Amino acid sequence: MSELTEWAYPLGESLLAEPLPRRWKHCLGVAERARSIAPILGEDAELLEAAAVLHDIGYSPDLADSGFHPLDGARYLRDVAHADERVVNLVAHHSCAWMEAEARGLRQELESEFPRDSAHLNDALCYCDMNTTPDGTPTNPIDRVNEIAGRYGPDSLIGTFIRRAEPEILASTSRVLERVAIARRQPM
Repeated sequence: MSELTEWAYPLGESLLAEPLPRRWKHCLGVAERARSIAPILGEDAELLEAAAVLHDIGYSPDLADSGFHPLDGARYLRDVAHADERVVNLVAHHSCAWMEAEARGLRQELESEFPRDSAHLNDALCYCDMNTTPDGTPTNPIDRVNEIAGRYGPDSLIGTFIRRAEPEILASTSRVLERVAIARRQPM
């Protein structure tokens, strides 16, 4: 483990394990997916793993403020934890957060406070999140989107957002899988 991941895991655990154990299992699973694609991330592999294990901390009852977990988590990481700026920005923008922010009337606030990191890292975090069940086990993005829409209801804000985001989620997954396939074909 790097210094960054050694810091991230205990922080995520302290915020999620007791109040939201299922959410914590999900975050651990997302971090596991991040480790599985490390070869395509190079020196950003540990950065992505840290963001993966922290991506849902905004659900913690201690942090929930705006009701929009990417924003609440990123603000905590920036203002309280003084986290690496790139981790903060990845958490703020994970899994098409801008679309949900727009539905909540928070897009300008999100984007003015937190610039997006590189497209390939945003794709990678989306891939990891949308290929992990709420219990932390592997899944695929179609089943994950269906699970989210079913859990919240198709006409809810989240249900509507996730269906709107589905094409981009699938495109992110495709881009990551293409990079993984290219990396596997490279001679050692």
